[in-house]
This record gives sequence, structure tokens and C-alpha cells, in this order.
Amino acid sequence: MPRYLDVHPMGNLSEETLKNLQQSSEDEFGITHANIIYNKEQDKCYCLLDALDRGAVEKHHHKAGIKCDWITEVKSTA
Repeated sequence: MPRYLDVHPMGNLSEETLKNLQQSSEDEFGITHANIIYNKEQDKCYCLLDALDRGAVEKHHHKAGIKCDWITEVKSTA
């Protein structure tokens, strides 16, 4: 499954919400969260997601009312 990294404002997302997302099962768009990294002071959230394609990542965030600054497919050495 391809992996994507995106960045977007945290907005009103709390640490608890992010932890719940991290532990959630696959959603209706086929998204699972590999990791979520954030900086509340800079209002930035970085999501590392397993997804079928970029469109699924966009739909996943759109459903939550979030517009990503950017989305890119990434590879891992692990």
C-alpha cells in the first residue's frame, strides 16, 4: 500500500483527538495512520498515512474539514 505524508494546520485538533486517530482502524477511504506528528505552537500537523492514492488522502481530510498545505507520496528505508 502506498504511503503519503501531508501537512496541514492543527486548527482545533487536540492531542487526544490525534491519539484517537492514530489508533483508529481503516476508514471508508482505505486510510490508516502510520504516524501523526504535530507542533501546536506552530499550528502544524504532519500525517504519515497508508492510502490507496492521493485522492483518498484528500477525501479523508475533506471529510474532517481540513485542507492540506501539501501531500506527497513517500518511501521508507525501514
